[in-house]
Amino acid sequence: MHTPKISIVTATYNNHQTLEETFQSLRSQTYQNIEHIVIDGASTDGTLEIISRYRTHISVSISEKDSGVYDALNKGLMCATGDVVGFLHADDTFFSPSTIEQIASVFTANANIIAVYGDLYYVDRANPQKIIRYWQSQPFSPDLLKQGWMPAHPTLFFRRNVIDEIGLFNTQYQIAADYEYMLRMLRRYPPPAFYYLPIVITCMKMGGKSNRSIHHILRKMKEDYRIIKHHQIGGFFTLLRKNLSKLNQFIKPLGVQRSK
Repeated sequence: MHTPKISIVTATYNNHQTLEETFQSLRSQTYQNIEHIVIDGASTDGTLEIISRYRTHISVSISEKDSGVYDALNKGLMCATGDVVGFLHADDTFFSPSTIEQIASVFTANANIIAVYGDLYYVDRANPQKIIRYWQSQPFSPDLLKQGWMPAHPTLFFRRNVIDEIGLFNTQYQIAADYEYMLRMLRRYPPPAFYYLPIVITCMKMGGKSNRSIHHILRKMKEDYRIIKHHQIGGFFTLLRKNLSKLNQFIKPLGVQRSK
């Protein structure tokens, strides 16, 4: 049976405090057919030294100035040669050593599946065992888009040919280009092409670009609204429901410790 090659793109810039944990998470995967692509924005804080230590485990490594994270991710997508592409950002780890193996098995068993996504833990930056927020997803239905729903971007894996068909991230959006990219994908293919895998795929440390300050939150909301209008999936109430849906993610797991 063909085992798909999985391309994992990591974009980083001055992430020396978290990058090694990210790399270790990928190295611990039981699945072997992985291509790791690391795109660095010309870091100056020790990140390059970490990348150098892991160079034998990295398929492609680029370090040069870029215009932001989505520019870096686009470079990674253009380098990807795998059957399937996913992301592991420099603040993130995979939940389990078997995460990629479980994702690959879905693609192997379902030739018509275009993308797989799952659940996401937001964890405390100082104590990654502490869960702050639990983004539990659900099977895709087009009606959900007008409710502001989307999969958690860090959990999304998709076939390489999707890039040829829908293109790259739109870098005019500095914070919400992942939302626009997923809407582009979800609106192009029929719902059965998307597979919800009901497991926690990724653990993301709190304090990312989109939620690190009120200024960034407001800017993201403005970008989200432009994207909602562009894709004609609603208006202000879609944006409102998109933001209100996050509140429930804090209720159950607040302060819960992950099992080791």
